[in-house]
Amino acid sequence: MHKPLRIATVTAACAVAGAVLYGTGAATAGQSTANSTHEPYNIGVLAKDIDAYYGTTLDDDGVYQASPDSPYADDLARVDAAAKKQIDRAARTAHHRHTRPAVVFDIDDTLLLSLDYEKKNNYGYDGATWAAYVDRADRPAVPGSPELARYAEKKGVEVFYNSGLSEAQRTAAVENLKKVGADVNLDTAHVFLKDKANPPSYLAHCATPGAWKCTTVEYKAGTRRHIERDLGYDIVANFGDQYSDLQGGYADRTYKLPNPTYFVE
Repeated sequence: MHKPLRIATVTAACAVAGAVLYGTGAATAGQSTANSTHEPYNIGVLAKDIDAYYGTTLDDDGVYQASPDSPYADDLARVDAAAKKQIDRAARTAHHRHTRPAVVFDIDDTLLLSLDYEKKNNYGYDGATWAAYVDRADRPAVPGSPELARYAEKKGVEVFYNSGLSEAQRTAAVENLKKVGADVNLDTAHVFLKDKANPPSYLAHCATPGAWKCTTVEYKAGTRRHIERDLGYDIVANFGDQYSDLQGGYADRTYKLPNPTYFVE
């Protein structure tokens, strides 16, 4: 997550299971609204729909969690089931095709759930508070995702991470991934983070020391290109909660995890 452009998105309401869309001409009893205004979806109602989608609950430690019985968890389970079939196919055919299969995971809201931060900040974003939140290294898991990383490892598929977190956040990110059970290939050769001070040579088309110009898509796709062309792997599955995690090629299949709380271009 958490590039300079991070937009809390109204259009995310469309992804909320069972959401009632209050668009043009919608009004409660005794109220009216002019059809010509094209009034946007009400943000207060949207927040309630997001809570319903996640099954948001406050645990005994005061942390907002997603319910395992929520529509969110159901959607994740469908993604995981499809991804396991893809991993199985890749593992079965790797020897015959002489390939080195790999999977790539984003981290924020793909492996580590930021719902507590989003809820307590009214689905807004502030760089300083976000950095402090990441540094605590106590985010819960996105349900099923750590298990999926371990599943890939068990099948002999190499696991990589491709995140917008900064190099300065590496220690906290690795610690948090270990806590949630995604303790797979957490070395610097497999965990790719943004290093704006010393960007890697494979991003030279958009980043030089002190002059980072990469868009999210350029950074993420450029890293996947490095994994495939320079390291010699075939990325059979790429997982992310943002479309910008998935665009730009260099993956056989892409898997979009649900995230109705923010949008990163």
